[in-house]
Amino acid sequence: MNVGAHVRGGGKLIPSLEAGVAIGATSIQIFTQSPRMWKPSQYAPEILAAYREAQAAHPTITDTFCHATYLINLASANLELYEKSVECLTHNLSVARGMGSSGLVLHVGSHMGAGFDEVVRQIADAFERALAGAEPAPKGVPDCPILIENAAGSGGTVGRSLEEIEFLIDACNGDDRLGLCIDTQHLWASGVDYSTVAGTERLIKDIDKTVGMERLRCFHFNDSKIELGGNRDRHANIGEGTIGVKGLAPLVGHPKIRNLPLILEVPGSGEGPRAEDVVAARKVVTAGLKLYDGARKSPPAMKAAVAKKAALTKPVPPTKKTAPKKASPKKTTTKKKVAKKTTKKLVKKTTKKSTKK
Repeated sequence: MNVGAHVRGGGKLIPSLEAGVAIGATSIQIFTQSPRMWKPSQYAPEILAAYREAQAAHPTITDTFCHATYLINLASANLELYEKSVECLTHNLSVARGMGSSGLVLHVGSHMGAGFDEVVRQIADAFERALAGAEPAPKGVPDCPILIENAAGSGGTVGRSLEEIEFLIDACNGDDRLGLCIDTQHLWASGVDYSTVAGTERLIKDIDKTVGMERLRCFHFNDSKIELGGNRDRHANIGEGTIGVKGLAPLVGHPKIRNLPLILEVPGSGEGPRAEDVVAARKVVTAGLKLYDGARKSPPAMKAAVAKKAALTKPVPPTKKTAPKKASPKKTTTKKKVAKKTTKKLVKKTTKKSTKK
């Protein structure tokens, strides 16, 4: 399992890796600049190169994801805001590529009531401009995709369904550099019930027939303060919300999902994910694995099975139905005779017939 967390960034970037290690995360997510300011953070090429090298050589952190600024709104009818959003996305993607990030997660924005169909083309244009205008990934470094995050569904937010995200990708001619990040809280709030194995199977099929499972790169792993279908973005600590451990387990334990990075964006005690939140998340994944794998993934169950198998090879005393009330010397069952009977049962039928003769 790969349970990660959103951690603080910083000017030198590398401390973000150690922040992840400190809470037991195996992948991390950071903002490439202040999430609520337009001013971009500038990173010298050597800072980006040092981070790439540290990430590639890190013994426990497998992936770094970047999150684009919240102010971006690619669906805005305000031309000035739209242009600032495209410029900001382009810069965020440049930094993510320079870091060797596994993906840049993006909230597309809101059409503010204009309607999804009215903004599809301008959003696709923004994606194409950012993908073409951002600084290319360094030689030998895999390109960083833009990961469209599903929305909770409030107001005119774009990406409130898998079908909307599919339309956006199709409008960019299926560009391979566009992918998907699913937020478990947003999914729940938008009315998708994955809290059972059957519900998760339906979701997997929906992802595959719309966006495609190959585009799903990571999850934001959050419980919800909002009820199913509540259409609001309100994260809760794992096990403390309306989804709960039982509701999250079927999703994160599914064979097609379990190895994807699960990035915690929970409030913790007010400052983000803590070590205990990572532990809680791991317990949910373990519970999910058991739903699909049963005893094969449960060491106690495996030990019990081994003990049971060993017991079958030992002499079994006669039951009350077959045991005589008074044992005569001729009918006394010794360990030697039981072992002999057991041995006879194991020989081939042909050998048994020849013995009778």
